Amino acid sequence: MRRRRRLHDGTGRRPPLPRKAARMLTGPPDPAGFRRAKWAIAALFCFLGFQYATWISRLPALKARLDLGTGEVGLLLMACGAGAAASFPLVAVLTRRLGSRRLSLVSALCLVALLAAMAAAPNYPLALLAVCGDGVAVGCLNVAMNAQGAALETAYGRTAMSQLHATFSAGSLAAALLASGITALTQSVGAHFAVAAVLLLLLLGCARPGLLAHEEPGAAADPDAPKKRTRRAVPSGVTLLMGCAMAFGTITEGAMNDWSTLYMKDIVKTSSTVAPLGIAVVSVMMLLARLRADRWRDRWGDGPVVRVGSAVAGVGLALALAAGHLVPTLLGFACVGLGAAAVTPCVYVAAAERGSDALALVAAMGTTGLLGGPALIGFVAGLGGLPVGMGMVAASALIVTLTAVWIPWPARGPAPAAAPAGREGEAVAEGAH
Repeated sequence: MRRRRRLHDGTGRRPPLPRKAARMLTGPPDPAGFRRAKWAIAALFCFLGFQYATWISRLPALKARLDLGTGEVGLLLMACGAGAAASFPLVAVLTRRLGSRRLSLVSALCLVALLAAMAAAPNYPLALLAVCGDGVAVGCLNVAMNAQGAALETAYGRTAMSQLHATFSAGSLAAALLASGITALTQSVGAHFAVAAVLLLLLLGCARPGLLAHEEPGAAADPDAPKKRTRRAVPSGVTLLMGCAMAFGTITEGAMNDWSTLYMKDIVKTSSTVAPLGIAVVSVMMLLARLRADRWRDRWGDGPVVRVGSAVAGVGLALALAAGHLVPTLLGFACVGLGAAAVTPCVYVAAAERGSDALALVAAMGTTGLLGGPALIGFVAGLGGLPVGMGMVAASALIVTLTAVWIPWPARGPAPAAAPAGREGEAVAEGAH
C-alpha cells in the first residue's frame, strides 16, 4: 500500500524523492548529462538490432555452408528464441548481482564472440549451440538495456524509451544495408561478421562511458523490499498482467512481420512487387510513431497511450480484413504500426518499476510471444484460412487494450528540480519510483 500511495497520490505528479535519493540529486539540472546517457543507451539498442539482423541476413549462406534443410533452419531460429525465453532465471540473478550497466557490457561482448562462433561453426550441432547461446545473451542484453532506459527516465524525469526502441529498428536497417554491400564484394560469412564485429565493438565503446550506474529500484530505499522478494514464490498479479500485455503486443508485431506479405499476395491478390509494401508500411509507421511516442506519453500518460494505441491497431486491422482491398489493407497495416509502436516501451518502463525480477519475467513473456505467436497464427490459418489467422492478430491487440486497463502505470509529472551531474551521479535514485 505504501508503494501504491507513492505512485497514485492524486496530484498527477511524481512524489518527492526519499532522503537518500534527494542527496544524490544535487546540483543544477544537467540536460547535457541526459543527452549523453540517452545516446549511450541508444547505442545498446542499436547494437542489439544490428547484431541480430547481421546473422539473420546471412541465414541462406549458413544454410548452404552447413547443408541444412528447411526444417533444420527453422529449428535454428527456434533455438535462438528458446534461449532468450529460457534466460529469465539467469537474467533475474545477474541483474541483481551485476546491475544493468555491467550486465549490458558483459552480454554485449558475449554477442560479439557468439557472432564469431556462428561464422566458424564447422557443423550443425555447434551452430545450434552458438545460436542458442546467442538467444541467452540477447535475453540478458534486452533486459539490461531496457532497465537502463527506465533508469534514465526515472533519474531525469523525462521520457525517452520509445525513441530508444526506434534505434533498435535503425540498427536492423543498418545491418541489412551492410549485408547487402558486403555480399556484393564477397560471399565470405567470416569476412562479413568480422566487419560487423568491429562496428559492434565501436558502438559498445561509444556506449560504455555514458551508461548509468543503475541499481535495482527500491533495493536500498525500501527496507521491506528484500522481505517481499523472499516471501513471494510466484509473480504478482500485476506482473503477470504486464507480461500478458507484452506477450500479446509482441504477437501483434511479430505476426505482422511474418504474415503481412503472404496476406497481401494470397488474399488481397497483389503482385509480388506490391506484396512487400505491407511489411514496409508497418515498419515505417512504427519507426515514425516511436520517434514521436515519448511526447504522447508526456502529454497523456503511458496508460492512455497504450490503451488507445492498441485499440487503434486492433480495430484498424479488423476493418482492413473486412474490406479486403489493397488501399484499406495498407491503411489497416498502418494503424497497426502506429498503434502498437508504444506498447512494448511503456510496458518495459512499468515492469522496471517493480524490480529486476518483474522486468526479466515480462521480457521473457514478450520473447515467448514473439517466438510462438507467428507459429500459432500459422496453425490457425491452416485450419480456418489466413484471414482468420490475421483476425487473431487484431484480437491480440485488443487484448492488450483490456489488460492495460488494470496495469498501474507510472505517474507522469514535471521533471525533477535537479538532475544527476556526472556519470557517478547518473545512478537511479533508489526508491525514486
